[in-house]
Amino acid sequence: MAPIQQEALELLEWPRLAEQLASFASTAPGRRACQALPLPDSLAASQALLAETTELLGLDGLLEGGLSFQGVADIAALVAHCAKGGTAAGEDLLALAGTLAAARRLRRQIDDAELRPVCSALVADLRTLPELEQRLHFCLEEGGRVADRASPPLEGLRRQLLGVRADRRERLQELLRRCGAMLQDTVISERNGRPVLAVKAGAAAQLPGLVHDSSASGQTVFIEPQAVIALGNRIRELEGRERDLELEVLTALSGQVGEEAEALEGLQQVLRRLDAGLARARYGAWLGAVRPELVAGPEAPFELRDLRHPLLVWQHKREAGHAVVPVSLQVGPDLRVVAITGPNTGGKTVTLKSVGLAALMARAGLFLPCSGTPRLPWCAQVLADIGDEQSLQQNLSTFSGHIRRIARILEALPDHGDPASDGGPGPGAALVLLDEVGAGTDPLEGSALATALLKHLADRARLTIATTHFGELKALKYSDPRFENASVAFDVDTLSPTYRLQWGIPGRSNALAIARRLGLGEPVLELAASQLEPLGEGEVNQVIAGLEDQRQRQQEAAEEAAALLARTELLHEELLLRWQQQTQQSAELQEQRRQQLERSIRQGQNEVKRIIRRLRQGQDGGLASSSALGETARQAGQRLKSLEQQHRPTPERREHRGWMPAVGDRVRVLSLGKAGEVLALADDGRELTVRCGVLRLTLELAGIEGLHGEKPTPPEVQVKVKGQRGLGGRGPDVRTERNTVDVRGLRVHEAEAAVEERLRAANGPVWVIHGIGTGKLKRGLRQWLTTVPYVERVRDAEQGDGGAGCSVIYLK
Repeated sequence: MAPIQQEALELLEWPRLAEQLASFASTAPGRRACQALPLPDSLAASQALLAETTELLGLDGLLEGGLSFQGVADIAALVAHCAKGGTAAGEDLLALAGTLAAARRLRRQIDDAELRPVCSALVADLRTLPELEQRLHFCLEEGGRVADRASPPLEGLRRQLLGVRADRRERLQELLRRCGAMLQDTVISERNGRPVLAVKAGAAAQLPGLVHDSSASGQTVFIEPQAVIALGNRIRELEGRERDLELEVLTALSGQVGEEAEALEGLQQVLRRLDAGLARARYGAWLGAVRPELVAGPEAPFELRDLRHPLLVWQHKREAGHAVVPVSLQVGPDLRVVAITGPNTGGKTVTLKSVGLAALMARAGLFLPCSGTPRLPWCAQVLADIGDEQSLQQNLSTFSGHIRRIARILEALPDHGDPASDGGPGPGAALVLLDEVGAGTDPLEGSALATALLKHLADRARLTIATTHFGELKALKYSDPRFENASVAFDVDTLSPTYRLQWGIPGRSNALAIARRLGLGEPVLELAASQLEPLGEGEVNQVIAGLEDQRQRQQEAAEEAAALLARTELLHEELLLRWQQQTQQSAELQEQRRQQLERSIRQGQNEVKRIIRRLRQGQDGGLASSSALGETARQAGQRLKSLEQQHRPTPERREHRGWMPAVGDRVRVLSLGKAGEVLALADDGRELTVRCGVLRLTLELAGIEGLHGEKPTPPEVQVKVKGQRGLGGRGPDVRTERNTVDVRGLRVHEAEAAVEERLRAANGPVWVIHGIGTGKLKRGLRQWLTTVPYVERVRDAEQGDGGAGCSVIYLK
């Protein structure tokens, strides 16, 4: 890595981030790998690291207690020592055996080519050397002591040594009983590895032996009795031979370790990489970060929404710092330079560091503390000029320090059109971060130099982000489409920054407003304002202020629109639900009204018949009058009959032959009585996947109908032999392989998922084999089944079908 790139890492506080990452590692090698935190040299390598992080994060959340590296030790020094012919200590060899066992357990947990292809490929060729592990456990006991069974000569020698020690102990106990009057106490002490008795100084001549020590007062001497001196010498001799035999065993074991040095070094590398990957996953989860999408090609866009500086997040969570204000960055393929303006302490430098760290984190396989899905190019170079490079020892001013660093940045950048030359590790984008570009010298010359520098960088770097106070840089956007303005907002009323980044609007000077709030004299402020007017600065600030107000109004309008859209979606769902309810109720209401109308028509017809009958009998008037009234009644009867014909219900045809649902159609799920959306159809057309609320169901074609009662027609008729069905169209009441699910050995939540999947496709009773055991699995399933709305009842199976170890679930 070029020195200027290493310098950029220091300016962006990359080592500090690496230290924070290392705190999530589980082993010493993993912590060292995180502290080093190397940057891959290719896009493929970075994508592989991101895939590792994703897979390990999922596995860590899936396993109870998370993925554990317990038992993994740092074996690098041990393997190197044994490879050179050295003899390792028993404790170190026992730690190696524990590492081999832990590696085998981790490989078993990780290995799943479908769910975790990258990590599975990493552990596929991992050699855990079970024979070596068994040999080490056979020869070594807890604490690293060489076991008796490790060597027959050692076992025999230790039995002999045990007998001599017991003989010496018996003789010493006999001397304690015989010479009790001469002793200060009855405890056998030890001096220089030899057993001694505490004898009174006046009686020392009465007990022959070797004096090893005396008390501070001189009243007691510690004597090894003559009767046990020969036994002590024999024990010393046997102990020396024991050490030699133990050394022979350790040497043989160390030789076997040295023979497998290459495999053990590979195992150590894999474990270190897995631990570092798990640390990246846990660090990302702690940050609330998401996986970035690295886009190939130097023209790829930067899309970072609500990006938070990871070091500030750490400070907020671990050190009770201030809450982090996120920034958003969206740079199109044609944009090359972003000039950030605004007052000091507004967050410009934090924005530079956040974007730089985001590019480095994505390259190193880390997730980004963003919202949504961040997208950015793979940055082969992240170069920065941040901070004051003033040095009294090197006779450098602030301006000189900046210029020297920028010169090194230009030397490291690839030539235009040649992304693989000189500076970078390979083809990729270059990100340049410049803080206070052109500052530290005459404003006119500094502005001209900054303008020329940014135009030059627009030709050579994928993206340059520069902070500045020069007003001339704000106008580059309007003459070159590769430039864009951004600014950090500042609240003049409170004289405090908001730390929010505004795109498309240059920052305006707040010096006069801040000076007025701080109490500077009004005559001075008026004179300063009058000097700005001929230069047009006042008008420019008014325009910028207007743009800021317009941007604020647009932001408020966008937020109101978003809230209105959310309310509209909720209203749409509510209206759809009410429409479905109304559709179900309308048929009953129309039937009630039709029946009421029929009753009224029949009553009218009966009344007309009674009038005609009375007229025929010659009542209510003369012949002419009766004839006229009879004709009127007859016409009324005909109108009633016509009205009855008009309101007679037309038989509804509900056959709908040939109807088949398509993907995207809304259908009614018969088992739930709710509407859902068709997501997919099976190849044979007889099964389909439906999303009903939060549920995702796989149903047979007969389990659904259209919202208007359409019955689906299968693509072809197949004759199937079905068992005896009970009432309600249920499936067979005989346990078969299709209606039986075995959940023995599963956890309760895993068993719930397996049973629910079988219930969705069932059309009759379902047998669940859970075993008896402690009864925890059975109780958990029974308790969960009481909450399932489409389960009617649950009982124990017949004795021939499993009895209490099997439950039968009946559906409604």
